[in-house]
Amino acid sequence: MTTARLPLFPLNAVLFPGLVLPLNVFEERYRAMMRELLKTDESEPRRFAVVAIRDGREVAPTAPGLPDQTALPEKGPAAGFGPDPAQAFHRVGCIADAATIREREDGSFEVLATGTSRVKLLSVDATGPYLTAELEELEEEQGDGAGALAEGVLRAFRAYQKRLAGARERSVTSSQELPDEPSVVSYLVAAAAVLDTPAKQRLLQAPDTATRLREELHLLRAETAVLRHLPSLPAVDLTRAPTSPN
Repeated sequence: MTTARLPLFPLNAVLFPGLVLPLNVFEERYRAMMRELLKTDESEPRRFAVVAIRDGREVAPTAPGLPDQTALPEKGPAAGFGPDPAQAFHRVGCIADAATIREREDGSFEVLATGTSRVKLLSVDATGPYLTAELEELEEEQGDGAGALAEGVLRAFRAYQKRLAGARERSVTSSQELPDEPSVVSYLVAAAAVLDTPAKQRLLQAPDTATRLREELHLLRAETAVLRHLPSLPAVDLTRAPTSPN
């Protein structure tokens, strides 16, 4: 078992290996994280872990609000995540490698990272300026029939894209090249499909590639059937990218 301790960045979204993650970092706890990551030599990966929030707020409250107007805003690395932050997060996440960390004049950061590999959350430490976590790196097993399933998923995904484009009144270019490696296909489809966070989380934590592809085939067929009966699908782009207001 390979374990690592890394900074932890919780989001209201699921990050997959290979997916590009843009972040607008303005909370002090995450500014401190980025300042620490900048100390890593550029020749080395600047890694942090991303986990989806199960129960909590991505951005901590900064002023009193409903129902208690007198309640003080929360502060600290675990603000918004309750007394036991580990219980607020899904247990499988993804390591992110920050290719670009650019500090703005106001001290906030513009970050561009890429998901690299899945990890299991073992514990969370809130004693420092930002959350850190003990993580177990998860190997990607292919499973039985992954190759054939990937072919079926790609066909279903193309049909889904066409239906989705029609619902958006857009066109799909025919020159799009899609990968054929099963695990890459499984992550690409999981990231690109318009699904809610629980559905994407189930795909991320699938025990192997074949299981993920099998679930995607079911989801794509179901979503395509729904789109067949919808005249339009407004504002669907808001659910697609794991961008963070933080």
